[in-house]
Amino acid sequence: MSKHDSTKRFSDRAEDYAKYRPHYPNEIVSWLVSAYNLSPTSTIADIGAGTGISSELFLNYGYAVTAVEPNQEMRNVAIDQLKSFEKFQAIAGTAEQTSLEDSSVDLIVSAQAFHWFDAAIVRPEFERILTPNGLVALIWNERLTETAFEKAYEQHILDYASDYVQINHRNIGYQHIQNFFAPYACEMKVFSNQQVLDYESLRGRHLSSSYIPQVGSPGYESMIADLQKLFLEHKEGDFVKIHYATKVYVCIIGS
Repeated sequence: MSKHDSTKRFSDRAEDYAKYRPHYPNEIVSWLVSAYNLSPTSTIADIGAGTGISSELFLNYGYAVTAVEPNQEMRNVAIDQLKSFEKFQAIAGTAEQTSLEDSSVDLIVSAQAFHWFDAAIVRPEFERILTPNGLVALIWNERLTETAFEKAYEQHILDYASDYVQINHRNIGYQHIQNFFAPYACEMKVFSNQQVLDYESLRGRHLSSSYIPQVGSPGYESMIADLQKLFLEHKEGDFVKIHYATKVYVCIIGS
């Protein structure tokens, strides 16, 4: 499936995505408050919100969040997961055409999603929905490959994933993001993050990725056998760890 079909890539793995993907450090919110004066009354649009993991980060601090997500399966999971939050709503829309009103959003958040967007179309759409001098925060949990397990896991993905190299979010670097925000400057902040996973959780984390073969696909059985072997070789007790550098790129549009 091509990048242009990105809105459909996660339809068959929304449940695994919600259950097994890493969350985002709470420190992100504290930093936005202290460094960018994010107000308790700020309105937030989570663009490409998926199953609502990034929305929940801000909802937990009392913010009003509108999740914009084109994939119905992912959006339905977000609605179910976050139904207890009165200040949450989810709507069908894309980053390129959010359907949000002009100047209605104080902060745009896009977590683990910007690399799927058509940046040339998204930039004017972001400017349209933002209030004057509004904030944009692009967030990625970047999986590290430093420990023996992490290096072996990366190779495992390379062995089995069809288009991992082509669609990897690491293909978008600081300069690409700076160009997107130009002429305004952006700041990058890095936070430490990790997951401690038993085998079931590692398997779910693995299958939540859009480039990983699903049940019934060629190579699926051998992939799962190799994943289990990998886990047994590297586990400490009954767990393995995946470390992340959570990267946040923030820009004030109009400053």
